[in-house]
Amino acid sequence: CCGDAGRNAAAATIMIRPSKPEDAAQVVPLIDLVFEEMEIPALMRMGKPALYKVFEQAFKLPKYRYGYPQTTVHVGSQGVDGILVGYPHEAEAHIDDAFKPLLPSVGLPIDHELFPDVESDPGEWYIDTLAVAEVAQHHGIGTALLNGIVAPLKTQGVTLLSLNVDQTNPHAEHLYRKCGFKKTRELMIGSHRYNHMTKAI
Repeated sequence: CCGDAGRNAAAATIMIRPSKPEDAAQVVPLIDLVFEEMEIPALMRMGKPALYKVFEQAFKLPKYRYGYPQTTVHVGSQGVDGILVGYPHEAEAHIDDAFKPLLPSVGLPIDHELFPDVESDPGEWYIDTLAVAEVAQHHGIGTALLNGIVAPLKTQGVTLLSLNVDQTNPHAEHLYRKCGFKKTRELMIGSHRYNHMTKAI
């Protein structure tokens, strides 16, 4: 992938590690950056304190999409400033089941599908979310996270990464292309059109 992470002036403080339950309060605002981009109506209606309280609880659920075992964090001098959330395609069908009891907390019935779209293809390890705190952007953190997951995933037998990038976000797509991802198709997620991109590792 790209090599700019090594040129980060704060390189001495960089650390990428698996997330832990106690990271919840720092991770959830970064997840919310993606919620804002996706414009999910039910979540947009909620105030931030209430929304964060629900998803901090959800973060501690091991089998949930945005649970801590699916999350890798980048820790800078001010704490967690970047996250990467991912899981194998085979997990996607049931990745939100653990959240169902919390749906009424966001004003939705317990049988509602908050993320109904299929976002990955068979054989892929899917990068669901890559987010960097606004104050920490343009310092190679996204690149460092994309680099940092490769070796551990290869030891697990993963051979293909995938992600989706909103067609209205060319800056992010440029980063992914620079890191070796290539567009394979287009799809709708919610009300937005995305490019599906993959990278062999």
